Amino acid sequence: MNFDGDFVMSIGGRPVATSTTLPVVNPATGKVFAAAPDCTPELLDRAVAAARAAFPAWRDLGPDRRSALLKQAGDLMAANAEPLKALLTREQGKPLDDAAGEVAGAAYWLKSFARMDIPVTVGQSGPGRRTETHQMPLGVVGAIAPWNFPLLLAFWKIAPALKAGNTVVVKPSPFTPLATLKAVELLQSVLPAGVLNAVGGGDDLGPWLTAHPGIDKVSFTGSTATGRRVMASAAEGLKRITLELGGNDAAIVLPDIDVDAMAPRIFWSAFRNSGQICVATKRLYIHADIYDRLAAALVAYAASLPMGDGAMPDTKLGPVQNARQFERVKDIIEDCRAQGHRFLCGGDIDGGRDGYFIPVTLVDDPPETSRVVREEAFGPVLPLLKFHDIDGAVARANDCEYGLGGSVWSGDPARAQAIAERLETGTVWINDVQILAPTVAFAGHKQSGFGVENGLDGLLEYCIPRTIVMPAIVMSTETEH
Repeated sequence: MNFDGDFVMSIGGRPVATSTTLPVVNPATGKVFAAAPDCTPELLDRAVAAARAAFPAWRDLGPDRRSALLKQAGDLMAANAEPLKALLTREQGKPLDDAAGEVAGAAYWLKSFARMDIPVTVGQSGPGRRTETHQMPLGVVGAIAPWNFPLLLAFWKIAPALKAGNTVVVKPSPFTPLATLKAVELLQSVLPAGVLNAVGGGDDLGPWLTAHPGIDKVSFTGSTATGRRVMASAAEGLKRITLELGGNDAAIVLPDIDVDAMAPRIFWSAFRNSGQICVATKRLYIHADIYDRLAAALVAYAASLPMGDGAMPDTKLGPVQNARQFERVKDIIEDCRAQGHRFLCGGDIDGGRDGYFIPVTLVDDPPETSRVVREEAFGPVLPLLKFHDIDGAVARANDCEYGLGGSVWSGDPARAQAIAERLETGTVWINDVQILAPTVAFAGHKQSGFGVENGLDGLLEYCIPRTIVMPAIVMSTETEH
């Protein structure tokens, strides 16, 4: 398979080109390097029709056979990791090692969901009656993935949807469509025609997909503002939805940590993927007793890390992914300057440099009301915030419309857990962040989401229960249909 050639959509098991295309920019250079397909409403209709036509046979194939095919799909992706990671780095900007981890993660998600079982719940509804509740697939899933982890987050949706017996139409971001289109094209050799379809396009395609009458469920990862529009669009057809949305994660650092040992881990909690992670640390609350020492350690560590083209072997930090986000992050930095906030490092953008590069920027204890604290920058900018008492730090961390993730850093695990239990977020890590697994539920509180991804709870998001009530003496012969 040619990973450098024409990029096509996959519809009904066949490659489909489009009459118009969209430019794809390498964020390390700011230059177009490829053309991606631009789907029309008619081609979207074809993709949804192909998925709907394939659904009965895929549903009736049964969980064991579906699992075997998902494992084959995961193995095939892993076998093609080298070209996929190179393509992912060119379109997304992340260093090659990080891209390799993302490809491996997508393959792992497929194989992990292949091993999961969907339970049948047996109970009683009264004297002499027995009940069985089976989890049935919904039908056709529309999966919409973002640009920060385009391949992995697409397969966060594809893997459980297919395991549950649904068929899928996946739409990658127009900023990063290529690796996902190639991965889906690759998997056509394993999966039955129409089971997994991929369409690519611009800003109109998402609304067409979420409103399409042939879609039974929408799973979306992206901003909270867009998530609200997805929810409104899906409501017209009472579609099921899963929304994984924005976050403004707080980390609380207690004075009993080993500063030198923990500083690199705290740094990467905020700046992995150049800060473009929904569960990155975006507000760092540091106890006053160690504030200066930890701030100095973070500045020194940042200075040791090369920033540049992710395709270069020594690169540790890549660019911001697209021009729109680049301007947004610049605007937050300019607001910091206008408000008189002090930069511990960064704060200057080299206008003569190619690509969308913003240096690691640490802001020294800005006011809680400042934009850099209240807004999700989604880039390499982090406010360091001083606190004196833990109750105040917890209150400040919780004073946020988002509730995706958070972390507590301490040499005392019991104390850290007690604080973690007070944070109003879907996930809290202790002395780490971004530890995610296909077997562990991931959900957002407040404005950070709706529904669950991963784990059994996430798998059941792609199912609908059907309960059968029978006389207790009758043994069920119900099979999956």
